[in-house]
Amino acid sequence: MPRMPDEYAVHFLISGGHREEVRFATIQDFQKWYSGALMPKVGSSDLINVPIKNTQNEIFVVRPTSIMGIRVEPIFAGSIERDF
Repeated sequence: MPRMPDEYAVHFLISGGHREEVRFATIQDFQKWYSGALMPKVGSSDLINVPIKNTQNEIFVVRPTSIMGIRVEPIFAGSIERDF
């Protein structure tokens, strides 16, 4: 039986070389946000809200036209973080 990730880290590569990471509880939460908030405004320079579930009193807004890439990484609670 395959292991299930505990959460998903979504890495945004933003124009100008900026990087930002946001975590989603499930892949379905990310897909729902992606298809409902980001895709309809993909060519827009209006700000959209990116949900931050694990941080209180903080918001992340981004212009869809400034997102150059997105990487979704599964995070397992048993994973060991190693500094190389």
